[in-house]
Amino acid sequence: MADLLQRLNNVNDVKVFPVFDDVFRTFGNVLSGFDFSPLTEYLDAETSIPPAGNVYVPSVEAMEATAVAETIRTVLYGGMPIQIGYCNGRNTTYNGFEYHKGSELNLAATDCMLVLGHTWQIERNTFTVGNETVFFVPKGTAIELFQTTLHLSPCRVCDEGFKVAVVLPRGTNTPLKEPPACREGEARLLLQTNKWVLSHPDREPLMKQGAWPGLVGENKELKY
Repeated sequence: MADLLQRLNNVNDVKVFPVFDDVFRTFGNVLSGFDFSPLTEYLDAETSIPPAGNVYVPSVEAMEATAVAETIRTVLYGGMPIQIGYCNGRNTTYNGFEYHKGSELNLAATDCMLVLGHTWQIERNTFTVGNETVFFVPKGTAIELFQTTLHLSPCRVCDEGFKVAVVLPRGTNTPLKEPPACREGEARLLLQTNKWVLSHPDREPLMKQGAWPGLVGENKELKY
């Protein structure tokens, strides 16, 4: 891990922290004492990385049928309904940020990087590039992202791309059943169920969905 982290810091103009660093403590927790291997093993055996872009699947029945899924629901989410899916891809750019009302768990089936911010850094529905923090997440690491943590797709650290299992409160990232009548303030950011988004204007897929162009500055690319 040390060699790869050093390389990432050598080739990028932003500091890349290990997710185990104390800097991560305001963004989330590194989880230990749980066997998440059935989820990452499913990703290894049953999913692929697209040749370009990302694929995100909010809910996978086979992943939710594993024994560890019940542990996640009862212990880590206090009995709340959850969904378990995955995000696989080849992303290298910031693209934007999202946040949810409720923690998100990420289980890294491969090495990856995460670009993170805080909701309290949003001003007038915008976030300025330069205020983010980049973390390296080694393969096999499980993390909780607090609901105040801005995030989006992981970024790859190799040509092959990344695979990450994603746990969220059930219904998150699904189409809104009823858009809010008020479209002022934070409501402008609501793109899907329990999904508030600030997109970079250059992120065409998000902009076509109607995302708010709230990421201001360069759409930076992370090198590896």
